[in-house]
Amino acid sequence: MRTPHGEIPTPVFMPVGTQATVKTVSPHELEAMGARIILSNTYHLYLRPGHELVKRAGGLHIFMAWNGGVLTDSGGFQVFSLGPLRRITEEGVEFRSHIDGSKHMFTPERVMEIEMALGADIAMCFDECAPYPSTWEYAKASAELTARWAERCLKAHKSPTQALFGIVQGSTYADLRQASARDIASLGFPGFGIGGLSVGEPKDVMYEMLDVTVPALPENKPRYLMGVGSPDALLEGVARGIDMFDCVLPTRIARNGTVFTRTGRIIVRDAAFAEDMRPLDPGCDCYACTYFTRAYIRHLIKSGEVLGIRLTSLHNLRFLIRMMEEMRESILSGSFEEYRKETQHFWYNN
Repeated sequence: MRTPHGEIPTPVFMPVGTQATVKTVSPHELEAMGARIILSNTYHLYLRPGHELVKRAGGLHIFMAWNGGVLTDSGGFQVFSLGPLRRITEEGVEFRSHIDGSKHMFTPERVMEIEMALGADIAMCFDECAPYPSTWEYAKASAELTARWAERCLKAHKSPTQALFGIVQGSTYADLRQASARDIASLGFPGFGIGGLSVGEPKDVMYEMLDVTVPALPENKPRYLMGVGSPDALLEGVARGIDMFDCVLPTRIARNGTVFTRTGRIIVRDAAFAEDMRPLDPGCDCYACTYFTRAYIRHLIKSGEVLGIRLTSLHNLRFLIRMMEEMRESILSGSFEEYRKETQHFWYNN
């Protein structure tokens, strides 16, 4: 992908910087580990510090001193996860802030205004993320509402430098997924998000939905599986033609002392690693693995030292970024299926 802030090779994993920061990791460290694009969240930045302030600062890139690409989610998932704190209508969603209880209204037009003010390279349409499980009738109405909102987003979006992606919905119903993909693809967006997955459904169901959805989307435009970032799902997503992924998983589990390795996850804070002088993942080129041992990182975490969770976060992010680099290389060399088979058995049920 070509963006105003550089070329982004795909498939790509995007670290999540919900509130204009990837937790515990600096922009310089993100650049050093090979990150080329990160994700920030419209809902959270609208509430705090406010999109107008970010605009006055010169946009998200300048505000957070990040020279790479930025994608802003529309905040749809966050709004709809508020449950009783929100009310959905044809016009949009009325909700109360999780911070102070104040009342707000998100419409497709308002969300486009906010995302243009934030100034990301890629903005996502405002959509309804149907919960899992949903009835077929609810999922159908939700996907159709998402399509109508997508048309309104297109009309309201005026930025010549920001790409606007549509979002496919349809819950776990193959016919609805295919219909939604056709509807959203017909609007001519430069890229497409696949939303409403990884929200509680079994992974094999998610893969089934990708099998019926991806073929209905253009091959020459990026396809983005939203909110997915476990190593096994990255492998299976790429195998099905997904180009972009994001997830809070690597930094969230890092803060609990859990890290990715070539042979699955380990919980480095466990007593078993108290005297383990190996790096988190032998062979990894990240800063944590280059200089520190499992025993030292466990000591930091058990002592409540912030450096401990910084090191596990740096490692987990670099692990996924390196994994995507390896997948790109295997695709270019024609050996992706071999790479997939060699790698995936470590990650099933892990």
